[in-house]
Amino acid sequence: MNKDRAIGVCILVVSIAILVLYFWLVFLSPPAWQLLTIQITAFLGVGLILAILAWIGYTLATTPTPEPLPELTMETRPEEEKKE
Repeated sequence: MNKDRAIGVCILVVSIAILVLYFWLVFLSPPAWQLLTIQITAFLGVGLILAILAWIGYTLATTPTPEPLPELTMETRPEEEKKE
C-alpha cells in the first residue's frame, strides 16, 4: 500500500470514528452533554465563518491597489498583432 492510500485510509477511519462519537454525544449522551456539544459545534461554525470574513477584510485592507494597465494602441502592440 502506498503512502497516499495509507493516509487516505487513516483519514477515512478517523472521520467515521469522529462521526460516531458526535452522533453519540448529540443523540445518546445525557442532556447536559447534548446541549454542550451543540453549543460548541455552533460556536466553532460561526467562529470559522467570522474568522474567514476577518481574513478577507484584512487582506482587502492591507493589499496595495494595483497599478492600472496602460491602454494598448496600435503603436504599443507587438508586431505580430499589427499584421492581423
